[in-house]
Order: sequence, then C-alpha cells, then structure tokens
Amino acid sequence: MKRFHVHVGVKDLNESIQFYSTLFGQKPSKQKEDYAKWMLEDPRMNFAISTRVGEEGVDHLGFQVDESSELGELTERLKKADLGVYGEETTTCCYANSEKAWVKDPSGVAWEAYHTMSDAEVFNEKIKEVSSNACCAPTKEATTKGCC
Repeated sequence: MKRFHVHVGVKDLNESIQFYSTLFGQKPSKQKEDYAKWMLEDPRMNFAISTRVGEEGVDHLGFQVDESSELGELTERLKKADLGVYGEETTTCCYANSEKAWVKDPSGVAWEAYHTMSDAEVFNEKIKEVSSNACCAPTKEATTKGCC
C-alpha cells in the first residue's frame, strides 16, 4: 500500500509544529531538533517538515511504500516516464534507513519513491550535524557528491 509523502521546508520548526499539529489534530509521530513527521491515516499521508531544505515551502513530493516489491514496481513506472530516474540506493535520510529512487517531473518538481526499513539516529549518514545546506531531495549532480 502506498502513502502520499510531502516534505515542506520551514523557517521556524516549533511554530510550524504547533500549526500542523492543530491542523492534523495530532502531534508528530517523529520529532527532532530540525525535523518533524506526521504519519496520517485520513488522508493516508507522510507529512514532514524540516529546517534542512534550501528554501521554505514544498521541497519534494513522493510515495512511501510498505514493501520492497512495491518500490520496484513504482521505480519501473518512473523509468517508463523517461524522466531520468536517479539516486536509486539504500540510504539514511530524514532519520530513516530507506531504499529510494528519485525523479523530477517536467516542471522540475522532485518526486521520491521509497521504502523505509528502520529509524535512524541521524538525519543523513553523510551529513550528521545540523546544517542549513543539508539536502534530502538530491539533484542529479548531488547524488554523485554524497547527498541522500
């Protein structure tokens, strides 16, 4: 089963947590000093916010899947769209260990397809410290430079 994913860059994490907790009627299921995530059932969505993205607003969209086989099927669909799937790998990002594939749509919006295997203690295995330039949605160039 798939869960829609939205990752939004925010300026003030605490203020944003208060807003989204009120909007969603629940507290985040995961909260760190630079990141918060809500796993919603109605609608079925993984909504995340962080101060780690380059700009405020929607950073990327995606689908979280429950099984590796679903990720394979979704990745194949992304490849058939002929938009240059990149970043296919197992990685640590957003405090989770996941298998991922990325693509950008014709307008340049980053889309992530991923399967989370477990929680992680760090935001990104390669960028452990809190940093305003740490990324989650890689550019094609960033995938070769060690970004998740």
